[in-house]
Amino acid sequence: MIIKISISMIYQRLLKLSNLIIACLLFSSLGVQAQRKYYNKNENKNLKELQVEEDGYHFYVIGDWGRNGHFKQAEVADIMQQAGFILEPEFIISVGDNFYPDGIASIDDPFLKSSYEDIYYGSNLFCPWYVVLGNHGYRGNVQAQIDYTHKSQRWKMPAHYYEVEKTLEDDQTKAKFIFLDTNPFEDDYYQAEKYAQVKTQDTLKQKKWLEKTLKNSTADWNIVIGHHPLYTSGKRVDDEPYVRNHLEEVFEKYKVPVYFAGHEHDIQHLKPAGVYTHHFVSGAGSEVRPTGISDFTKFSRSEQGFLIISLLSSKMLIQAVNWKGEVTYKVEIPK
Repeated sequence: MIIKISISMIYQRLLKLSNLIIACLLFSSLGVQAQRKYYNKNENKNLKELQVEEDGYHFYVIGDWGRNGHFKQAEVADIMQQAGFILEPEFIISVGDNFYPDGIASIDDPFLKSSYEDIYYGSNLFCPWYVVLGNHGYRGNVQAQIDYTHKSQRWKMPAHYYEVEKTLEDDQTKAKFIFLDTNPFEDDYYQAEKYAQVKTQDTLKQKKWLEKTLKNSTADWNIVIGHHPLYTSGKRVDDEPYVRNHLEEVFEKYKVPVYFAGHEHDIQHLKPAGVYTHHFVSGAGSEVRPTGISDFTKFSRSEQGFLIISLLSSKMLIQAVNWKGEVTYKVEIPK
């Protein structure tokens, strides 16, 4: 069989190839901001409802997600990536229950790839992830989640509890992020064999560390993160408030403005009367459960999604975004 290729056919194909190369070179030279504008034309239209604080310091909060992409975990990750072209996160906070149902076995566990690396692979999500332990992590190898910090380029959990300080866009305002391991504060866990590792933790030592950290902080914002909520209108609304009993006094004493948690598989904003701290639940990273409304509920929604926070010297803007890219709630908390 003889295949005839004309000179004109070769020319047309070379022309198409050269045009493609030129287009790629031009696009790469546009710079990040221009590329975002290009991509935004093709992004989820719902995201145009996001409130953009140009001078804000942006980060995301997500929790209860590690299910190999199922229960819309992958869809939420895609929306996070798309939102990053509008409000690029400086970092992402995970409020725990990172791998279901029993945590991970080692730093080489396949779940790290199938539930994390292969799901949150977008360029806007390749930033530091500051992580806390959830109760499902305690069913596996707790130390492995800590040790993965030394293997991953973005996973950050250097210890059971730790602090990170950031400087905002104005180069003056400081924000301190205090990450807790709330599992040992759940008194019921000491009776459950699957949570036996909580017995290895010194709750008094952690509480003293928390109080000292808040007392000595010179930051303009002191933000606390843990897995278990102090308040909820969700499934566990009638549970004993063990974690609240351990932590609320010090939160109130040092006027912690915001506490981010997960554990409940929904999105909530809770502000009890007479309580200084605003409490947020962001545990809708994959499977969700029905939620409710209490006297102290400002917002409650049982739908997969996450929170976007824009931090400024004078206020904090918090926006809830669902798996479809819809902004379902927004609130400003003044400094």
